[in-house]
Amino acid sequence: MIYLDNAAGSFPKPPQVARAMAESLAEYGANPGRGNYRLTRRTAAMVESAREQAAELFGLSDSSRVIFTAGATMSLNLAVQGMLRSGDTLLLPGMEHNAVSRPAAELEDRGVIRVRQLLADREGYPRLNELERELRAPQRPALLALTHASNVCGAVAPLDEIAALARQRHVPLLVDAAQSAGLLPLSMRRTPLSLLAIAGHKALYGPPGIGLLLVDETADPRPLISGGTGSRSEERRQPRDYPEHLEAGSVNVPGIAGLAAALAFVREIGIEELCGKAMRLTDRLAEMAGNIPGIELYLPQTPRPRLPVLALNIRRRDPAEAAALLDSRYGICIRSGYHCAPAAHRALGTMEEGCLRFSPGWFNTLQEIEQTGRALAELARG
Repeated sequence: MIYLDNAAGSFPKPPQVARAMAESLAEYGANPGRGNYRLTRRTAAMVESAREQAAELFGLSDSSRVIFTAGATMSLNLAVQGMLRSGDTLLLPGMEHNAVSRPAAELEDRGVIRVRQLLADREGYPRLNELERELRAPQRPALLALTHASNVCGAVAPLDEIAALARQRHVPLLVDAAQSAGLLPLSMRRTPLSLLAIAGHKALYGPPGIGLLLVDETADPRPLISGGTGSRSEERRQPRDYPEHLEAGSVNVPGIAGLAAALAFVREIGIEELCGKAMRLTDRLAEMAGNIPGIELYLPQTPRPRLPVLALNIRRRDPAEAAALLDSRYGICIRSGYHCAPAAHRALGTMEEGCLRFSPGWFNTLQEIEQTGRALAELARG
């Protein structure tokens, strides 16, 4: 099997991730914060250590404002639904995943908020002049939700520039870093972000079912759910203290243990090296595919920042059919269709049928990429 769907979820995982999760089930079986005996204290210490690792990696000064979630989708829902109030406007620059678009649409359909949806350019990058105009409108948006890197074509938005624009207009900035965390440096200390949503199972090489929402001290979203926190149980409503304010219920201890091991893996190798290897493989595949008649690549015409994601179509074949053939004939695993991001396909001009997406990762090899290029050539010939 050649696995080239790391943008959906990295595979395989580093062995230490599986070991950490198994160890947590064997040795950290208690519920942290629900008791004051040795096992709960030990589990709580592991959870807080993971929280501190995440805060350090992503430049958040207060680790208590690192919130563990069930994944980036939950993190984004928590941010969108928690930050917006009745009558607010949400600004979307384009390329959004449905994890942002759908909760926004539900709020708009109920008459709670107004959504201002922009269209990214044909290469998947925000149109900065339109974005700046919207930010300078008399009724400025209450929240700007930015996709840092597209899960469809890998286009990387100019985060520092957009963050500066948002800060000038005092507009809170939510960054969807589901694709970029682990591949690009991110620091809330360096870049003025209000909220940062992160997936654990993609370029961080953690397990599925765990994510993060990092909340700057200038932001205070309402809880998405309320319930037990293990502390301040006598209070009628959700505690105001972080992380309990946004972490109701029992946390995913095995997932957190696996994520902590994954964060250590990323720090050991280094983000630059992780991204660099995957980009070299992606560029090689793009080079091979670009020389095959009948293949259309969705790449910038001039050098622009992007991640190791390659979107393409074989003109003679439906993307779903092509993906099925790559699997059945060649053992190549990729994603086809709309990738839960119709906004991106509207920008790229691929709404009719979607596209094929190839996303190499750390554990892929050049030999696998060469095999994939030859498979594409065979499919394109018919």
